[in-house]
Amino acid sequence: MNSIKSASTVGEALEQVMAALQGSEAYYGHGTDNAWDEAVQLVLWSAGLPADSDDSVLPLPLSAAQALSVAEVLRRRIEERVPLPYLTGEAWFAGLRWQCDPRAIIPRSPIAELLQAGYRPWYRGPSPSRILDLCCGGGCIGLATAWYLPDARVDLLDLDAEALALAAENAQALGLTDRVRLLQSDLFAAVPGERYDIIVSNPPYVDDADLSSMPAEYAHEPALALGSGADGLDLTRRILARAADYLQPHGLLVVEVGNSWEALEKAFPQLPFTWLEFEHGGHGVCVLSAQELRQNQSSLQE
Repeated sequence: MNSIKSASTVGEALEQVMAALQGSEAYYGHGTDNAWDEAVQLVLWSAGLPADSDDSVLPLPLSAAQALSVAEVLRRRIEERVPLPYLTGEAWFAGLRWQCDPRAIIPRSPIAELLQAGYRPWYRGPSPSRILDLCCGGGCIGLATAWYLPDARVDLLDLDAEALALAAENAQALGLTDRVRLLQSDLFAAVPGERYDIIVSNPPYVDDADLSSMPAEYAHEPALALGSGADGLDLTRRILARAADYLQPHGLLVVEVGNSWEALEKAFPQLPFTWLEFEHGGHGVCVLSAQELRQNQSSLQE
């Protein structure tokens, strides 16, 4: 990594960083899936260049201070296995920039595609006016929903006060504070009697087996936001049992359970889950209508 300190251009730094990453044990799962994309983000950030820069920046000179920054960020990325968004303090999700730090998990949900489409075609009701982001973490899903559905009001709930503080900072940065409400809550506890057109949730869903074998990068994220019991479904069970009471008759529930999707189908064989496919990858996201939930409510009780 010392050689990177001598990189004189953006292009040289990119090649050197990619080579160092490829020769390391770094795992890519927090916004990129390969060494080149990770190198691009790292170098552009260190050089103070826009994240969407094109090849025209490759010959630009890199100052000694910028080269030192590249080397130090790379050192921590490889030696400490810190996910890159925690080192840069920013993440990109649904086409938007997010403040990012260890108070919440790093934004990466495939639900980004769904919310950018206004939750259509799965949501079939009138233009949604009230939406709930349950287990909101740093707020990316709920706030991006508010961004792309400018006529909707969005409630963001989470048990973790630190995660909510980060969500509040993101709401401020995006200019959405007038249309969102952030509440500390154990699932639905803070919104008794409320009804929503859409409830969207990316709750903790990692099972014990996956949690114990995850790459080192994930140990930097809050454990509260990852694990959820032996099969990863402790919180999801509670959400399914209660969601119908908080949905409008035309409402829709969207839940992400990742690799626990097979366990969810096994636990609730009576539920008609619809599993979504995504153009940009990702899996384990299902939708259920309010009607489907109500028809099966007796078998969903906690």
